[in-house]
Amino acid sequence: MKKVIYPGTFDPVTNGHIDIVIRARELFDGVIVTIAKNPNKAGSLFTVDERIELLKESLKDFDNVWVDSFDGLTVDHARSVGAVGIIRGLRAISDFEFEFQMALMNRKLDGNISTIFLMPNEKYTYLNSSLIKNLASLKSDVSEFVPPAVQKALIRKFGK
Repeated sequence: MKKVIYPGTFDPVTNGHIDIVIRARELFDGVIVTIAKNPNKAGSLFTVDERIELLKESLKDFDNVWVDSFDGLTVDHARSVGAVGIIRGLRAISDFEFEFQMALMNRKLDGNISTIFLMPNEKYTYLNSSLIKNLASLKSDVSEFVPPAVQKALIRKFGK
């Protein structure tokens, strides 16, 4: 079974993230969506446990997708779960430079784990979690951009 990890903070998960998962499922036998516990990233809206639950609910209809979390190096986590690769989403050219550097470093750390870049559907290229949090904090309707469970969680956090 060839499986990959799709790491991210997913704070919160968006329809763009889900689109990448769907694309990865078409290429691999299994996808592990994994939340990176990043103590250096300030301003998390949802706890890791909340994000795990939101991902599980949002991905419940996919039988070859699992959700977990990790801390430490992404490449170490990929190795520990037997993944052959790391999925990274590219929305725009501006994402590429950072992601390319990370891919090269991961290859240096473990040449057996490949980084696979996937682009979401163009309707999601402008979408990111920070934008969603900002819209939700201003009581804007984000239902077009996030799974239903995430929309409900955002309303609980910010009100309607």
